[in-house]
Amino acid sequence: MTEQTLPWWKTATGYQIYPRSFCDSNGDGIGDIPGIISKLDHLADLGIGFIWLSPVYASPMRDNGYDIADYYRIAPEFGTLEDFDRLVAEARARGIRIVMDLVVNHCSSDHDWFRRACESAECPEHAYFYWRDAQPDGSPPDDQRACFGGSAWHWVPAIRRYCYCHFGPQQPDLNWHNPALRAEIYKMMNWWLDRGIGGFRMDVIELVGKDIDARHYYEGPDMHRFIQDMHRACFAARDIMTVGESWSVTPDTALLYCGRDRGEMDMVFSFNHIQAAWDPAIGRFGPNLFDLPTHKMILSDWQAALAEDGWNALYLSNHDLPRPVSHYADDGLHRVRSAKMLAAVTYLMKGTPFIYQGEEIGMTNASFERLDQFRDIETLGQYAEMTANGATLEDFLAGANANARDHARTPMQWSADAWAGFSTAQPWMALNPNYSQINVAADRADPDGVFEWYRALIELRATCAVVSEGRFEMRVPDHPSLFAYTRDDGQTRLLVMGNYAGQAVDLPADCVPQGDWTLLMSNMPDAAEDALSDVVPEYFVGIWMAPALAAPAQP
Repeated sequence: MTEQTLPWWKTATGYQIYPRSFCDSNGDGIGDIPGIISKLDHLADLGIGFIWLSPVYASPMRDNGYDIADYYRIAPEFGTLEDFDRLVAEARARGIRIVMDLVVNHCSSDHDWFRRACESAECPEHAYFYWRDAQPDGSPPDDQRACFGGSAWHWVPAIRRYCYCHFGPQQPDLNWHNPALRAEIYKMMNWWLDRGIGGFRMDVIELVGKDIDARHYYEGPDMHRFIQDMHRACFAARDIMTVGESWSVTPDTALLYCGRDRGEMDMVFSFNHIQAAWDPAIGRFGPNLFDLPTHKMILSDWQAALAEDGWNALYLSNHDLPRPVSHYADDGLHRVRSAKMLAAVTYLMKGTPFIYQGEEIGMTNASFERLDQFRDIETLGQYAEMTANGATLEDFLAGANANARDHARTPMQWSADAWAGFSTAQPWMALNPNYSQINVAADRADPDGVFEWYRALIELRATCAVVSEGRFEMRVPDHPSLFAYTRDDGQTRLLVMGNYAGQAVDLPADCVPQGDWTLLMSNMPDAAEDALSDVVPEYFVGIWMAPALAAPAQP
């Protein structure tokens, strides 16, 4: 059993909910907090320890809640503050904590802070944002582009200055160099923590210390100082979990975010392995260039970097990424087998798993044939940007169908009933047409379904010390198809081996280390014996256990 001294989040499994697409309780086609409450038993059955809840704050929803207009209010389409408090209580009764999404690099252009800031340069809120003068010809201060397309500089006529908006004019960046702003943010965070939440996932936290004049936006010179300030003001005396999102962090800088003596965060979401599959010239909206040896090398580097200090956040997908079975493996004939393989090789590494809604039943990417089927602000903004630079609609759709954020946002598929059991009315975004075959009711009725596999993996993680504490060692790192590694805590060893290829492969002689291995789980139990000694079938995964080898005698 795991030691009682481990923090709760090291043995717990997280589950991300994108509220707009999870479950609609009132028939308006939009998921809501009462809908989440109605599905808590599903998550409790799965063994979930905490929910990462994407933003439910008041918002104009131009970026589906990541543009916050009031940090103290719940968006009416999601419910009320009383609904939220009931969610915290009902989840706690099932042993589940609520971890809120914290978006404080920027706010909505509808926030009162920004409204006042745009009315007068003399008001205190004006200094909550970054302002710069136009160039002599009236053009923006520089040519920095916004992530969602267009210039990163937004002209405000009343002030006659430009405001910096890293993502787009609807999301002006907050000036963390202003102490009064930081005090407001910490006050708000403590208000939510006092309501009993289990922590925060911090959106694009690497942007808070930027130096816009030096064009040093990511991991800026004051980022760590500000996160440490936040930790002292909000986290230090609380039993919570914090995880930051950083698109810039690497194994070399990871411990600056989450080292035990840094006083910053417990974990950091890295994207090195995600970005490695993007075309460097096109980015997210290019083809899927996934390469398993590169993927393994990056994940192994992260395991090594955080082996003795810090902690890894393990994930296959989230609200910004395509569905795993479609991105990494086979979402057709071998969908179920692929979903099981991907989960085992990812979530038995050292770290805390974060499952994204629908992953536990093997939901797949949708197939978008027209531009008007997309809903994401980034997708639509990048279409305008790329076609202005010569890309064709056909090329853009090919890339978007590979990597667009929209795939993760199609409504959760609960049943084969009308509107997939998500709602009693047409959902805000089109359903994936395969919901009649792929849904929670059908998968949970199958004792060999994806849900049961995830439940068994989560139980293994929670009860087997070698999973939470054992040393990680990659096997056959250069093999083009096999992802294999061992975990070893000095008493027990675990061997995990999965085949990412659509065909059987011969087992390399050095893949399986010495030992008397006992099969714990496999998505093809009848093939496990041969896989351990001879041929590994397509999309196979096996998990074996053996006693740790005796240490060599000292001379």
